[in-house]
Amino acid sequence: MVLILPNRYFLWRTRMNLNTHLKQSAIFSSTIIATIGRPTLARAVESVLSQEVDSGDFEVIVVNDSGHPLPVEKWQESEKVTILTTQKRERCFARNAGAAIARDQYLHFLDDDDWILPEALKELWAATRISNALLICGTTRFIDMKGNITRESISEVKGDAFAQAMAGKWIPFQSSLIKSEGFFNAGGFDFHFSRMGEQKDLCRRLALHGDFAHTRHIVACVVRDRENSTANWALEKSASLRSRDFILDERGSFARMVKSAKTSYWRGRLVRAYLTCVVWNLKQKSPLKMVARACEAIAGFILSTRHILSRGFWKGILEGN
Repeated sequence: MVLILPNRYFLWRTRMNLNTHLKQSAIFSSTIIATIGRPTLARAVESVLSQEVDSGDFEVIVVNDSGHPLPVEKWQESEKVTILTTQKRERCFARNAGAAIARDQYLHFLDDDDWILPEALKELWAATRISNALLICGTTRFIDMKGNITRESISEVKGDAFAQAMAGKWIPFQSSLIKSEGFFNAGGFDFHFSRMGEQKDLCRRLALHGDFAHTRHIVACVVRDRENSTANWALEKSASLRSRDFILDERGSFARMVKSAKTSYWRGRLVRAYLTCVVWNLKQKSPLKMVARACEAIAGFILSTRHILSRGFWKGILEGN
């Protein structure tokens, strides 16, 4: 099935109109693959279609943002696949579009040059049986352009992880399941970060709204290729600071930061997060916000007085990011 959705308003109206249908026919997970037409798309789709999940059904939504028709391939014949066309609207729009039509309990976002391993969805499904977390992450295997494994990243983030996310902890969505209700409550992918930092920004907003969990099972293979990436890596630092400052404006963010910073090190990271936003707002010539962030940094320091003689506290303040 091929769908063309023209604008953001229509997408969110579509999601609202599907609510009744979703309650009646929700399935386990919807894997959303935004594509610019890379030849690796077939590998990504087929890695999902080959999964066996104890809970039953799942679906794949391929969002074609390339601006031209996709070549005809065997995977397009599957009843589990829906193709959506968004016409070069950038990946945040494409992913939100896929999420808007998903018939899911959980959302899974996969890039068109990455793939998931056998039993990945089965292991993630098993994790959902023992956790009600908003996001469940597995282990990620990173691959270079020659196909070599460069490293494996085991996410140990669990529970209230807001301070960790705000400090810069990145959780690959290729290896994660996100509750669809939580995704929409958090606002989906933010268009301010369409070229860099959209995953880290959404991860932070999810952490503000709920808890995380993890499984040590290797879920996804992620290709790291900065030369051919659609992301603008020169924007990485500024995007992270902008995201952090946006989210610290949210009601309850300071209390959530304090509650989630349980060790001396993370108390130091908390203070640093506010200090970096002081500098950011100084550069952006926003004196009122700069003063507000400075006050929050001081409050965070005062609330951390029992940690200030700890080496971990000062390590948290002095470490970059």
